Amino acid sequence: MVRYVARQFLLSLAVLVAVSIVGFVLLRASGDLAQRVAGAEATAADVARIRVSYGLDKSLPVQYLEWGQRAVSGDLGRSLFFPENVSTLIAQRLPITLGLGALGLGAALLIGLPLGTLSALRPNGLFDRAVLTIAVLGQAMPPFWLGLLLIIFFGLNLGWLPVSGSSSWQNLVMPTAVLAIATMPTIMRLTRSGMIDQLRADYVRTARAKGLKPLSVVVKHALRNALIPVVAIAAVQLGALVGGSVVLETVFGIQGLGYLAWESINRADYPVVQAVVLVLGGFYCLLTFVSDMLHAFLDPRLREQ
Repeated sequence: MVRYVARQFLLSLAVLVAVSIVGFVLLRASGDLAQRVAGAEATAADVARIRVSYGLDKSLPVQYLEWGQRAVSGDLGRSLFFPENVSTLIAQRLPITLGLGALGLGAALLIGLPLGTLSALRPNGLFDRAVLTIAVLGQAMPPFWLGLLLIIFFGLNLGWLPVSGSSSWQNLVMPTAVLAIATMPTIMRLTRSGMIDQLRADYVRTARAKGLKPLSVVVKHALRNALIPVVAIAAVQLGALVGGSVVLETVFGIQGLGYLAWESINRADYPVVQAVVLVLGGFYCLLTFVSDMLHAFLDPRLREQ
């Protein structure tokens, strides 16, 4: 088990380093950052002064190592547009994004688990086909497009919900619904397939032969084992929801980490963009590691590796 934990931790750390390198290089490859910071009307002397001031005159490996050393110590630099430093900005915006992702995942689990379980009781039946149709539609529907439809219908036409902001719980209803619909198909399909396999297992047949109630067989025996991969994948899904928050928060005007990234990209605020990529990548790697640990805890076979 110790070897498995160490291996997964080192793998997650390697992925995070790779993400930071790719993000750093791509940002530098997007153009002359000093020129973008100085503005179109800046003179050559102004651009050169900014390049030296921000260390952009150094080689790319040296820039990355210096930035990485500061980031490890918690210093993510200062924003070029906002008065706060980058660490403060992320600390202010990250809870909003995490809360929205948790709400979306919670709603997806609340709806997806019962639907997946019920559809597995009668595979290929009418209800099962309806659930699979919902799953296909949910996976095929772009979240930003669904968000715009909800804004037009519930926000503009009916006036039931506010179309932007995050000042009250009403602002989070439509974004949560979009996240739930995007995540629910994975939960439903995984629960369905797991339940079908467990209901065909020998121990379930034995439980039924002993005269146990059908509800007890489904919930206490089959569902408990079928949820092992669902619990593990839920952490990864939360990471995906947080990482994909840029588009959704922009559509609904939610002042979270994704909206901060969009603002910073438009304003060429590269210290903030670098930090957001690092934080989102680190959060996703952390949740993937947690998912692996949960899976190992629930499945003893992995602990023997």
